[in-house]
Amino acid sequence: MKTKNIILYALIIFSCLGCEKFLEEEPRALIAPETFFASENDARQAVNGIYAILKNNSIYGQVGLDHFYDNGADIIEPNRSANFVEPIGNYSMNEALADVSVQKMSVSDTWKDLYRIIFNANIVIERVTGNEAIGQDAQTDMIAEVTFMRALCYWHITNLWGAAPYYTEPLTLDEVRVLDRTDEATIINGVLADLQFAQANLQSSYPDDHRGRATKWAAAIVEAKIYMKQQNWQAGLSKCLEIINESPHSLLPTYAEVFDPANEYNAEIIWSLDFAKDIRGQFEEGTVREDGTLPAVFGNGNWRPSMFSPRLRDEPKNSDERGALGDALSARGEAFNGTGLQVASKDFAEKFPLNDLRRPLNIADTYLGFELNFPYMPKFWNLNVDTSPRFNHEDNRLVFRLADVYLMAAECENELNGPANAYQYIHPIRQRAYATQAEWELVGLSQQGFREAIYDERKWELAGEAHRRYDLIRWGILLDVVQNLEYRFWEPNVNIKPYHVLLPIPLQELELNPALLESDPTNNGYR
Repeated sequence: MKTKNIILYALIIFSCLGCEKFLEEEPRALIAPETFFASENDARQAVNGIYAILKNNSIYGQVGLDHFYDNGADIIEPNRSANFVEPIGNYSMNEALADVSVQKMSVSDTWKDLYRIIFNANIVIERVTGNEAIGQDAQTDMIAEVTFMRALCYWHITNLWGAAPYYTEPLTLDEVRVLDRTDEATIINGVLADLQFAQANLQSSYPDDHRGRATKWAAAIVEAKIYMKQQNWQAGLSKCLEIINESPHSLLPTYAEVFDPANEYNAEIIWSLDFAKDIRGQFEEGTVREDGTLPAVFGNGNWRPSMFSPRLRDEPKNSDERGALGDALSARGEAFNGTGLQVASKDFAEKFPLNDLRRPLNIADTYLGFELNFPYMPKFWNLNVDTSPRFNHEDNRLVFRLADVYLMAAECENELNGPANAYQYIHPIRQRAYATQAEWELVGLSQQGFREAIYDERKWELAGEAHRRYDLIRWGILLDVVQNLEYRFWEPNVNIKPYHVLLPIPLQELELNPALLESDPTNNGYR
């Protein structure tokens, strides 16, 4: 095995109590190196700990990845000029601002936590492989699971930074700190190999008490997305059809049902991270203390719904009615106690079709008869103060769902052969979004016309689900879209530059490891 330092560093994952129901057991505070992975239970605690890191605020727990995939595009804006979301949304980011952290949310926090998962995944794979204390089936299951999470993190890393340090062995920290950047194509080749292994060995579904774990279909959808970004349309279509035809997932009859908090494991959802109220599950800054103990943890439940929910001090539009609105909410056991920092953008609210049945779930400009100041996205709300209090929500974090795959299949088919056979994949999505066939049916489109229909359909269907900026970048239209938008508080349309398709590597990382500048002294154009 590697050094004791690696073992101690890996133990950080045990301080991250996951919020999935299958992670609710109390982990041991410290496991001695000589007994670490001495049983299947030890190994599963390590796997569960990696899931917990995914749910940190810097990744999926609040708006960590949302900053990069939604803010600064044409769907999401804050309801006020908030400093901690401004650098991404207003395209004013630089190396120093990348290090500024608020509530464990910064470019630097995301970089660190993605690599923390990779670091620990490599250790788990090495320690589980061939471990005589663990049965062969359990070994395969756990290795496949952490291999998927490693691939997912490297995929996000290439989306956010392009070329980056890449390693799949359990290196020491000193070895990691001198790695230079590997080109994006090489990393993606490794990611595809990991995803293919994961899909071949992960389960198709899990029993109720293990829901929240990634299945083979989560690996398949990431693989399909990579093929599409590569414009390998046939491979993308084949993978999408595999998911549509062979997975246990199906589209729900209505859009509203997909976001019903009482049915979070519905058939359309391919993967969501399972959160529970009052489960502590966030990192504190730092690693193992000098005395060998682990740092404390903070935070309860899922923070993300609070970012989309209104705060009463901003509402309603007629401030004289604020007391009446508060009373009306209280009578329902509800509260406007969110932050309002993730609301529908001005452009999105103005352009969303009025006859689209998805509009009320994406645009709420009135509530309980009160006119609101801002258009909110209620599909992510949970206003119940008893079951889902502020920053302590029990709501799962939706990551991937089947409607996305249908639209991906439609896009691939259109790029391969034009729209004739692509309608069959976009129509099921539109059919539940409109009241009549005359409204939902698309006919007579050219290939370019269908392409533009996909641009819009993905916007309306997947709003706020952390896909939009990725889509605009892979379509090559981010700059054009942003430059033609009007925003409430900032000027991203003025500030955006071509290099803003990537983020800068944070200054702290460059100071720790100057080799990160060897292949690109401009740091993705930010120097």
